[in-house]
Amino acid sequence: MPASKSKSGGDAAAPASAAASGEESSSSASSTLFNLTWVSALFYGLYFCVSWAYRIRLQAINEYGPVIHEFDPWFNFRATEYLYLNGAKKFFTWFDYQSWYPLGRPVGTTIYPGMQFTAVYIKNFITGDRMSLNDVCCYMPAWFGALATFLIGCLAYECTLPENTGTTVFGVLLDAIKGKRTDTSTTVSKADHVVMFGLSTPSLECAVFAMGFMAVVPAHLMRSVGGGYDNESVAISAMSLTFLLWTRSLRAGDDNYSYLYGILAGLAYFYMVAAWGGYVFVLNLIGCHAAMLVLMGRFSAKIYRAYSLFYVVGTALAVQIPVVGWTPLKSLEQLGPALVFAGYQVLYYCETVRIKKKLGRADAWKLRFRVFATVGVVGIVLLVLLTPKGYFGPISSRVRGLFVKHTKTGNPLVDSVAEHQPASNQAYFQYLHHLCMLAPPGLLLVLFNFGDAPSFLAVYAMAAYFFSHKMVRLILLTGPIASALGGIFTGRIVAWAIRQVWGEDAGEAADGAEDGGVVTTTPSSSKKSKKGAAAAAAASKKDRKASSFAGFDAFTDGVKTFSSSRDGKIVKKILAVLLLGVLLMACTQFKDYSWAISASLSNPTIILKGQLKSGEVVYVDDYREAYWWLRDNTPEDARVMAWWDYGYQITGISNRTTIADGNTWNHEHIALLGKILTGEVNESYEIARHLADYVLVWGGGGGDDLAKSPHLARIANSVYRDHCPDDPTCRAFGMARQGQPSPMMSQSFLFKLHSHNIRPGVTADPAKFQEVHRSKYGKVRIYKLLGVSEESKRWVADPKNRQCDVPGSWFCPGQYPPALKDVLSRKKDFAQLEDFNRAEKDDEYQKKYFENLNNPEKAKKAAAQAAAEKSSASSQQTSTPTAPKPSQAEIDAVYSKWDDTEETTEMWKLISSNNIAELEAWLGREPIMAYLRSSDGRGPMWWAFESRNQDIVRLLMKHGVPHQDRDKNGKTPVELLDS
Repeated sequence: MPASKSKSGGDAAAPASAAASGEESSSSASSTLFNLTWVSALFYGLYFCVSWAYRIRLQAINEYGPVIHEFDPWFNFRATEYLYLNGAKKFFTWFDYQSWYPLGRPVGTTIYPGMQFTAVYIKNFITGDRMSLNDVCCYMPAWFGALATFLIGCLAYECTLPENTGTTVFGVLLDAIKGKRTDTSTTVSKADHVVMFGLSTPSLECAVFAMGFMAVVPAHLMRSVGGGYDNESVAISAMSLTFLLWTRSLRAGDDNYSYLYGILAGLAYFYMVAAWGGYVFVLNLIGCHAAMLVLMGRFSAKIYRAYSLFYVVGTALAVQIPVVGWTPLKSLEQLGPALVFAGYQVLYYCETVRIKKKLGRADAWKLRFRVFATVGVVGIVLLVLLTPKGYFGPISSRVRGLFVKHTKTGNPLVDSVAEHQPASNQAYFQYLHHLCMLAPPGLLLVLFNFGDAPSFLAVYAMAAYFFSHKMVRLILLTGPIASALGGIFTGRIVAWAIRQVWGEDAGEAADGAEDGGVVTTTPSSSKKSKKGAAAAAAASKKDRKASSFAGFDAFTDGVKTFSSSRDGKIVKKILAVLLLGVLLMACTQFKDYSWAISASLSNPTIILKGQLKSGEVVYVDDYREAYWWLRDNTPEDARVMAWWDYGYQITGISNRTTIADGNTWNHEHIALLGKILTGEVNESYEIARHLADYVLVWGGGGGDDLAKSPHLARIANSVYRDHCPDDPTCRAFGMARQGQPSPMMSQSFLFKLHSHNIRPGVTADPAKFQEVHRSKYGKVRIYKLLGVSEESKRWVADPKNRQCDVPGSWFCPGQYPPALKDVLSRKKDFAQLEDFNRAEKDDEYQKKYFENLNNPEKAKKAAAQAAAEKSSASSQQTSTPTAPKPSQAEIDAVYSKWDDTEETTEMWKLISSNNIAELEAWLGREPIMAYLRSSDGRGPMWWAFESRNQDIVRLLMKHGVPHQDRDKNGKTPVELLDS
């Protein structure tokens, strides 16, 4: 009977077991189908994001053709062309005498050549004859933009892997206090997070969304549009690769390959060094992260190997780049990571001794203190010995500008660059848009899913925000980290939400493995696993009852109980749908905004779109037209003087010699150029005739040369102190009310050429200047200098007058012609505030410079008072106007032209406000202004009678202005007295 009963029971259990097995098989199949579908969708998203990144960057090429943009890219293209035609050996010994005339520039040793070598490699070994070198250079930013997009996705994936995110920032800090180190790879089951093909969730979702943001974020687009052949377009990809390999070397539970990825990170860093001077940021960021890992108690043999190999390999290769040299071991900007490297060696030695001798925590700290104290004493001795010898280089003005308020670096050349101003909230929203809202919660998620690799994102985020806040140009650095953090936030939300919406089985599988915001996908449907889970939950509850957080634990248990109920699942599905809808709307808006702003960022600036009064849209190609004119109509040895912004374009397109360009390596030479352009026209001509054959001027309003000229004067005065005596910020040079030039500006070389025959009464001396070209829309004017000193030109061209470092060397800078000896003797070499190696200081100038910047109104009033005193002293010597009386033909030309202009508006304001002093000064500089007439036919005489101002009437009559002519309505000035 018992046997019979047992058999019967066994027969009854068999169907139940089969049913359970069938349910498990069905659940497994459902989970596999879900995973396969979802992974396929994510891979399509990956492809879509990368292709999107490429297409959005081609807007400029599709609109304007394969045209090199801006200024610096033209130098980069010219250097690439030289490398392609002459090879690497000649490239690194290329002394360019077509730039920085008459000094020249050693291009090979002052350039970051990574981008040029990359372009030539692509041309020679990939595209061949299918693409021209110009086209390769135009498309490279788009190619590397797509590559950077993929790499940032990989970085987000690495930093959200479950084995890397098994703790929180609070747990790490608590471990550091306790003196222990938790291996995050043991706190999470990696198998529970594998979707398919070894890929993990939500890491995969985070990667795809990070790619989507990086593909179109304007902060990256601003330096990676097609045609923008600039260093940053390649360097961001190199930087992203370096960061990816560095974080990969820190992966938890993978100690065997940390050394390999440390070496690869060093190689990627080498490419970064070769591509852009921003490598200093990359080096310091990784060094800062390595130091932070020590402070958090995360130091280990793996981290030691990774950082040491990264630093040794990267630095050993970086010093091979000529422009870098030994600066990683000498420059204050780069010594921080070197100190971290030294600290790692000392710390590893201490750890080795501690383990070998089995020291306790107190003894270990004593050992560290003794060793670090000894090393510190040795370091101080070396510092004392090397500093007086000038071994350590100063911090550059640009880097110093990151730690002081804009326009207060002490260097007017640096302060003149608009990109060096601090970023505003509007700038962040313009270049990051919705990432301003998505990145902060992404950072919060990183802190709660923490580990060695994710901690790097936290360091990167804080550093990028700090530096971009100081300098708007560095918002470029926020693009990758904002995309990664935004992708992490969005990816984790979507990973959770999609599993709630997908179906009950998949949702249960996900819910059963959900922990700390990380979603798992492996279902647990067997009775055994359910019993184990129930036992674990019971034990957990028992432990919680004894804790001091029983109330909070009871609340969380209640939430979990509700979420696993039928009503809770419905609520989660509704919430998931709402979240997906909101994210869809936000991502769509971000995409549309980015495509719209990409159109404006894709404007090559060398070609403009304009609209005529008729409404017709035209392409304004004035700049290239002027450069082509120079190329086709001037001798090959012609020297072109222009402000340094345009030097790269002139040499790159016109193939003509320029005085200066955007390299700005020689402050004193740029100051000389500024002195010529903003100095008194006759004095400046006497200098210019020894250096140039032609002068190119940008006009047409906006950011033309006249708008830039106050900065030019300020730079000139930083070296030639007699340019604006006792006025370091040159407030005496600039525009007064309503666009009227100050006395100093009105007599300047640049003003005369810029406003020649445009402003009434302004003409360039025909005995010294001949206008030979004016572009179609008046954006560029070119003058030929008459009376050029051929003797000085021959002297500079003679190789005997060059100063070679050694006989027969390629490094042979030129010299200024002897005729400029007197001018050059008045210069005072500019000393940067941070250059502690200079014995000669310039404290008085710097003090006045900062005072004027801090109180510009006071400086402006002082300059105006000085100009008035000078004018008064001049008027006491002579009763005639300071400027020559205009001819009758000039008077007739102005008097017969009735038009409402800035000049007529300013004239009316001066007369109606009875500002006789300023009016008299203006007419003294430009007597022809007395004959201005507005569109109603009235002019200064009408307004003077209308105001019943006899003093101004007498002043105008003194300048010969009639008072019996009639206006548009037939009224004379006198008749206005009756009105």
